[in-house]
Amino acid sequence: MRISESIKDSIEVKQKILADKALLDLIREVALHCTESFCNGNKVLFCGNGGSAADAQHLAAEFSGRFYYDRPPLPSEALHVNTSYLTAVANDYSFDEVYSRIIRGSGKEGDILFGISTSGNSKNIIKAFETANELGMITIAMTGASGGNMKNKCDYLINVPSSDTPRIQESHIMIGHIICELVETALFPIEK
Repeated sequence: MRISESIKDSIEVKQKILADKALLDLIREVALHCTESFCNGNKVLFCGNGGSAADAQHLAAEFSGRFYYDRPPLPSEALHVNTSYLTAVANDYSFDEVYSRIIRGSGKEGDILFGISTSGNSKNIIKAFETANELGMITIAMTGASGGNMKNKCDYLINVPSSDTPRIQESHIMIGHIICELVETALFPIEK
């Protein structure tokens, strides 16, 4: 049955992540960078296209709203949510410029940019990374197995061991949630 197969496929990808100590260490390191960035008064930005844009918006909301419990908001946003900006820049320049242009206007050294792309080949995210790197931001790519062209443009590559888009996206949100939890508990520990 296809339903069971899809669930098994999703579990299999997550088991590969669980078994990859280097990837788990990388996720922990990325969470530490996010924690340090927030402590230093910086922000964490997200960008993606399609389903990855939805994931970007979801994860930004976990930081700027709350994750597990009530605590002060953290400065985080998804760069595609201003449709007037997005459509103007796509029309006047090109869609490849939409993220790099907004980063040039609002990014600063010490900020973090997550670029989410299952293929790792999204031109607008690659350009965003190039701009972010010029500004001294920390760049983190969340991709599928190959890392695509983004792997050479980022500081940290979290590449899910799959080439199946839905399974990659499911793992991206899981990894993003883990990062959010680690950051929230580090910045706002609950006394027990």
